[in-house]
Amino acid sequence: MTHPTPAGSTPAPTRRAAPTAPGQATSAAAPAPKDRKIVLLFMGLMVTMLLASLNQTVLSSALPTIVGELNGVEHMSWVITAFILASTITMPIYGKISDVLGRKPLLLTAILLFMAGSVIGAVAGDMNLLIVGRTVQGLGGGGLMILSQAAIADVIPARERGKYMGIMGAVFAVSSVAGPLLGGWFTEGPGWRWVFWINIPLGILAALAAIFLLHLPRKQRGAERVRHDYLGMALMAVATTAIVLVGTWGGSQYAWGSATILGLIALAVVAAVAFVLVEKRADEPIIPLHLFADRNFTVTTIAALATGIAMFGAIGYMPTYLQMATGASATVAGLLMIPMMGSLLVTSVITGQMVSRTGRYKVLPIVGSLILGVGLALLSTVKADTPTPMICVFLGVIGIGLGSSMQILTLIVQNSFPLREVGTATAANNYFRQVGATLGSAVVGSVFISRLTTLIAEKFPQGTGSAGGTGSLTPDLVQSLPDGVRALVIESYNEALVPLFLYMVPLALIAAIALCFIHEKPLATSVEHEIAAESLAEGQLLVTDEDEASDAVGPLEDATSGPQPRQR
Repeated sequence: MTHPTPAGSTPAPTRRAAPTAPGQATSAAAPAPKDRKIVLLFMGLMVTMLLASLNQTVLSSALPTIVGELNGVEHMSWVITAFILASTITMPIYGKISDVLGRKPLLLTAILLFMAGSVIGAVAGDMNLLIVGRTVQGLGGGGLMILSQAAIADVIPARERGKYMGIMGAVFAVSSVAGPLLGGWFTEGPGWRWVFWINIPLGILAALAAIFLLHLPRKQRGAERVRHDYLGMALMAVATTAIVLVGTWGGSQYAWGSATILGLIALAVVAAVAFVLVEKRADEPIIPLHLFADRNFTVTTIAALATGIAMFGAIGYMPTYLQMATGASATVAGLLMIPMMGSLLVTSVITGQMVSRTGRYKVLPIVGSLILGVGLALLSTVKADTPTPMICVFLGVIGIGLGSSMQILTLIVQNSFPLREVGTATAANNYFRQVGATLGSAVVGSVFISRLTTLIAEKFPQGTGSAGGTGSLTPDLVQSLPDGVRALVIESYNEALVPLFLYMVPLALIAAIALCFIHEKPLATSVEHEIAAESLAEGQLLVTDEDEASDAVGPLEDATSGPQPRQR
């Protein structure tokens, strides 16, 4: 906020900005906003995080019934993969543009897209339209996930941010439990289409929260003149899509050595190389290559990629397996995921508090990655007759590992860059994590379905009509089969999915090794807001006196914006 000083009057005491060379910017530490206003801000961000995270898991327990009704088990993996793919591609776009234009308008756009995709999914009459709806949902979901994290960095110093990021991790854990539960309840009650309809009131609530509660720092003047990296966006989308198609189609729809798969691999490589070349020349690159010059960004990105593959590969199909193998209903299958998400919730909150209290963060994600590996190894020992409580214990171990690492990795990245790049850096790190999630879901889904189809064909010779083919298998149908036939189906599901968990253990070890190279930089104790050089040229100075800035705080908008420039 600027205030002209009348001629001849004595200006209020201010701390003058140091002289800067043309094109440079100056900064000042912002005082922490008042607790009440931070709570309001954080509530709005939690609503948006809830909306996005719910829809990563809400279909997991409803999926067997959906694909059975729409007769599309061969497309089952795409219902999950389409959402993750679309959100992955848009994450860096949302992050970069929000650094320039501000978080709020982008957040509202993301909410509207998400609601539109929910309507499409709710009215879908076949698997193709359902996948389209999930894709549109993902286009909005990428913004919901990334902007809620970046907005926190706008107003909370890194030293205090650990506890807030821990709570966000807890929100993810709660929604991950609530998602399968809601999916199961809707499937057994009013119908699976309500899995999509429920997003409309939630979306309206998130939009209202964004409009009335999220008053974030204003961006610099002149942001509208930025030349956006449209070519980089397009090349990134092509490369990401090609990679996911290789993971989804390879070994199932097409042989790994087929012209289609080899062509997609070539397309991914060419698009990735072209993307790097374009980013070197772009005025405002969507993923600036200088991010990788920071060691912490590089190692946390490697760890996030490996963790994403392991996490979504492990949990994406567990509710389906529990329904088929244990005979649990869709609702009960969701309840059986509580040990994993409960341990993730508790661990995320505790580790976040530990980081904020001590300022130390290096050891926690390393230990968490190792625990994740132990949990995956334990899960790979599950048999068709393994007691369900034992499976829940194994899932709980995985939750402890994830809760000790996921949100801390984001904090490490945000602490490594100035505020003007926080959105871009956060989005880039999450992009690679989501690429891992996409590959994890796609590859595990592809291999699982391929193995399941082969095993069913081997155990049920043509003409027996016992299982009716995998395309129309639903939990209810499996439970209605004769005991001998049902046992063979359950055995097929076990043999098709469970051994894949062991193959993910090296990924957790790679993450732990990479994180050993983290340089534990001190966590920032203030938020740095920058003022463009042209503002200084106009005679604007920064007020950094904490008492004076505190007295000037009025609405939430001013409180969260930190000190504002004052005209001399």
